Amino acid sequence: MSNSTASPAGESVVRLGRLDGLRGIAACVVAFGYHAGFLFEPSAVAGFGPVADWTLAWGWTCVDLFFVISGYIFAHVYLRPGALSDGRALGEFAIARIARLYPLHLLALVIVAVAFWGRPENSASAFALHLVMMQAFAEPVAHTFVGPSWSLSIEVLCYVVFAVAAVFWRGAMRPLAWALMLGGAVWLTLLGPTGGPWAGDIFARGFFGFFMGQLLWHGRGELAKLSTPLLLVMLSAGLVLHAGDLSPLLPLGLLTWPAALGLALRWPVMESRAMLWLGDRSYAIYLVHMPLVEWAGDHYGKLAVGPGTALLVFAGFVVTVLVLSDLSLRFVERPARRAIRAWTSGPRPAKSPAAA
Repeated sequence: MSNSTASPAGESVVRLGRLDGLRGIAACVVAFGYHAGFLFEPSAVAGFGPVADWTLAWGWTCVDLFFVISGYIFAHVYLRPGALSDGRALGEFAIARIARLYPLHLLALVIVAVAFWGRPENSASAFALHLVMMQAFAEPVAHTFVGPSWSLSIEVLCYVVFAVAAVFWRGAMRPLAWALMLGGAVWLTLLGPTGGPWAGDIFARGFFGFFMGQLLWHGRGELAKLSTPLLLVMLSAGLVLHAGDLSPLLPLGLLTWPAALGLALRWPVMESRAMLWLGDRSYAIYLVHMPLVEWAGDHYGKLAVGPGTALLVFAGFVVTVLVLSDLSLRFVERPARRAIRAWTSGPRPAKSPAAA
């Protein structure tokens, strides 16, 4: 299935490569299906079919799929016996999260700050919030510096709640997941408006998705028993179901994303070399693409072009983002991750003459 990696407790944990592939798809839908539409006038991207129409309108909802995937993977890795069992493990967890998220976030923030500092929304206070990964509190939400990075601070909040609970209230993890998932669902039901995306929903979206992923992991045996046709029906129903006066995130979160996760786990193609390549670069794709969209908008405005030209521009955008994402992974993410882990692990004790 997937290759194995060492868990925080030292034992071998199977990497869920198929979910890495699913994360790659989600990143591409957000970047290339939704935000790429900002490059064009609506007339330039009309008529490309129902899939394109859906992603142009609703591709932003795949951010919620990120939350579900993260919740499932964190439960898979850190709810194993011996993982996140004490304060030391909590510190190691925090370092691992910083090493994973912060270096590329910081680099993207600095580059965008230099390139777009003149914008009134890119204020010193917003920069400070981004610097400590609290950008979800920077107004206007999702419109300062690297806009899509608002979801990182929501993820960090979910990480903190999850990790503290796993260390100090391990026996209550499942009830906690139910409470926070249902709390997010109730918020979206009562206060979540139609359409979107809306800044007022971001915390509810995070808890709803992340802890939905936790519950799917707890019920992974039952999820595996569901037939593929049933999961396909669930996935399709959530995509086409009209939520009426409710938030569209409810049918997606309750039907489509759980079904997508269940299907991904049983489809070997999701951990093919191409899908793993995409999954490894999904974080960079997510952070790199929007500054390019904004730079193009500042220089060229929205493009009113024919279908052929639109496809060429779109292809150039995709290739540029993928190349930059690959470079980011090779020369920023991986080296910084190794450096942080080496620095925080401290010097290794010298071997004794006998051991040598």
